[in-house]
Amino acid sequence: MLCDDSAVIRGAIARMLNADPTIHVAARVANGRAALEAVGREHFDVAVLDIEMPEMDGLTALPLLLRADPRLRVIMASTLTTRGADIALRALRLGAADYVPKPSVAAIADDSFRRELLAKVKGLARLRRHAVATATPPGAPRPVMGTAAAPTTVRPAARERPLLVAVGSSTGGPQALFTLVQGLGTGLKVPVVITQHMPAAFTPILADHLTRLGATPCAEARDGEPIEAGRIYLAPGDRHLLVEGRPGALRARLSDAAPENFCRPSVDPMLRSATLACSGRVLVVMLTGMGHDGREGTRAVIEAGGTALAQDEASSVVWGMPGAVAQAGLCHRVLPLPAIAPRVLDLLRDAGKGP
Repeated sequence: MLCDDSAVIRGAIARMLNADPTIHVAARVANGRAALEAVGREHFDVAVLDIEMPEMDGLTALPLLLRADPRLRVIMASTLTTRGADIALRALRLGAADYVPKPSVAAIADDSFRRELLAKVKGLARLRRHAVATATPPGAPRPVMGTAAAPTTVRPAARERPLLVAVGSSTGGPQALFTLVQGLGTGLKVPVVITQHMPAAFTPILADHLTRLGATPCAEARDGEPIEAGRIYLAPGDRHLLVEGRPGALRARLSDAAPENFCRPSVDPMLRSATLACSGRVLVVMLTGMGHDGREGTRAVIEAGGTALAQDEASSVVWGMPGAVAQAGLCHRVLPLPAIAPRVLDLLRDAGKGP
């Protein structure tokens, strides 16, 4: 279902989605009230929901839609502004599955927007159908999501305790990061660096929302600042986050170097630099995302003696980035999203050597 007050936008996005033979646009509506009426008549896998609309806006409609159909996957369509970013990320915390930065009418046919939207619609539809297929009656054993991951090589964890946790994510990443950061809790004895593929208007808002989870403080990294234990440093939109220095004296460096894997920020340069600065004592966490950014950086970490975890296919919106790492045989474990934070904490506590 498409919900947008602009008939031009509805038509353009419908043509884009219907061009894929696996997608059918079953309804097009102009506001949240009409979306609620449509959900009352039929079931949808995914709804693309605009934020600013007459009669009933997207943020008001979201909880009502999820109450009417708790398994509906909602993608918020947000303008590329600070206000739009804040509303979109608030919607994620209220139950939206993901967001797309909505381009102008003139740029609606942009290929990068088309690829991102298609990946999110198809990935979220798969997750909804998986949830329906594995639904069990009350009292029956509940299947664990993601236990049937594709065959992978599982490596032993590094013997030395990690000095840094480095996280890469892209498509579906904000929700995955919320789950990971909440699971890590407080009192981390090492710093965390994150590269999430995201526009510059969104990254400071994402950092703020991660901090509001009440766990570890998070902020956009600043060039030259010390990287300290118990804090999360997020790569700013359109700049690579590098880690420099030496164990015990790490600092952030921001780079305007060319995009890698068509991305800036990119996960690979973050991981390469962290490998050198931490003498290989890095714990990589690769979350949901399209493409293979982070695979070669993870390889550098593993060859230097580090450890990597990857999100499994069943819990990922897109099993591109974590799948590339897993299928290259670089992982210690491939885990469902809720199991990743506990394993990170185990590895930080139980490694056999190091301070």
